[in-house]
Formats: sequence, C-alpha cells, structure tokens
Amino acid sequence: MFWKNDGFFLLELLLSLSALFMLSMFFVPLLIDFANQSQQHVREKRAKQFLFEELQANLMEDRTNTHSSITLNGTEYKIYWRLTSVSGQKEVCVKVDENTLLPSFEACAIPE
Repeated sequence: MFWKNDGFFLLELLLSLSALFMLSMFFVPLLIDFANQSQQHVREKRAKQFLFEELQANLMEDRTNTHSSITLNGTEYKIYWRLTSVSGQKEVCVKVDENTLLPSFEACAIPE
C-alpha cells in the first residue's frame, strides 16, 4: 500500500533542474534577440516620424538649411539636409548612430 521511495528525490530534482536549464539555454538568447529587434524597430519608426515631421515643417517655412538633433530615451536622432546627386534637390535625412547592440540607421526623403 505505502510505497517506499528512498533515494529518488534528489535524482528527480536534478533531472528536472537540468531539463529546465537546457530549455533556458535555448530560449534566453532567443528572447534577447527579439528584444533587440523590437528596439531597432522602435528606433526606425521614430526616425521616420521625425523625418516626416521635418518635411511637414518645411512646407510651412523654409528649413532646408537647418541641422538639428533630438535626444529621446538616450537615443540621438540627427536631422540634416543635403543635396542629392541625381536631381540637385535637397533632401532631409534622419540618422541614428549605432549602439553596442543595435546598428546605425538612416532614412532620407525629398520634399514634394
């Protein structure tokens, strides 16, 4: 009726802990990679938002000679105007420098 289970508790505990450790070795780097991709996506989205805000401000007033920098949550977004080599028009660019984990990003657009 009553089973005698002497000596199996430690073995079962070590087996379950090793299984948990093997699963965490697989999922932790995956979660870190997802977090980095999410941060990169947020940086690109904000850079494009600043790009279109600068284009919209250029419609209201001539801002083709201005260079500015916006710091948001520790990330610096550099906004500048430059001449295009193809059409000779000026285009606005937003650049985000690389981080220890994230690459640099640059988005440019020509006002229409």
